[in-house]
Amino acid sequence: MAQFNITITEELLHGLFLSNGKDEAFSKLLEEIFNQVLLAQSTEQLGAEPYERTEGRTAYRNGTRERQLTTRIGTLTLRIPRHRNGQFSTELFMRYQRSEQALVLAMMEMVINGVSTRKIESITEELCGKKFSKSTISTLCKNLDPMVNAFRTRPLKSHYPFLMVDAIYVKVRENKRIQSRGLLIAIGIKEEGHREVVGFQLANSESENSWGEFFGSLKERGLKDVRVVTSDDHKGLVNAVRKHFQGASWQRCQTHFSRNMLDHAPKALQPEIKEDLRRLYES
Repeated sequence: MAQFNITITEELLHGLFLSNGKDEAFSKLLEEIFNQVLLAQSTEQLGAEPYERTEGRTAYRNGTRERQLTTRIGTLTLRIPRHRNGQFSTELFMRYQRSEQALVLAMMEMVINGVSTRKIESITEELCGKKFSKSTISTLCKNLDPMVNAFRTRPLKSHYPFLMVDAIYVKVRENKRIQSRGLLIAIGIKEEGHREVVGFQLANSESENSWGEFFGSLKERGLKDVRVVTSDDHKGLVNAVRKHFQGASWQRCQTHFSRNMLDHAPKALQPEIKEDLRRLYES
């Protein structure tokens, strides 16, 4: 079976999360990942898993306390371990703020590619400033794998009247070869304006069949009553939208429209046209 490993660029990450407000579902997953990392760090410092009897144990757990971590994706409520006869210490908060974009990028890659030992080792070392033991990493992988899979296949219970879809080409390592593949992405927007990445799927092309399969999977997970779909004007994509979201309006993405218009304008006039378009969109 082919093995895939997708590399996410900072530009893609910025477009999905860091420049457009909160993402409730991904921030919840991030919260769970961080809480598992804190639990693993507690295990490393104590020298024992919860309820494990071992001569290497240095102290015992004494519950947790809550502390909030503010991120550009949302505010996370983390459970900080407490130790009896000892002090739990962590650099997670400081190190996250210092390397937020790189860490979110690494975790987004993990969501798309799946949990791996190498990715968990990289994330924990960056967050905590030290390497965890092989047994702790193994436990983390076992705990995080079902969480990540649940996020990818979660039921779409909220109402998303507005849907933004796009295909972004990413570098994919497949059977030791690197090639460019399309990553189909759907972002749902709720009535109150909150955005959420509701799904993504790797595809060989932007054909009507590829988009139709993607939209079908979203509907199987509960996506319904979409009123407006925004995308570029790729023929296969537009046809799939009209087939799977009958009754919904389709509108061309402003970003793609602006980019196409600027590509056909003389370079000397592009700044002026770009400013005129910005004022038009905001009017």
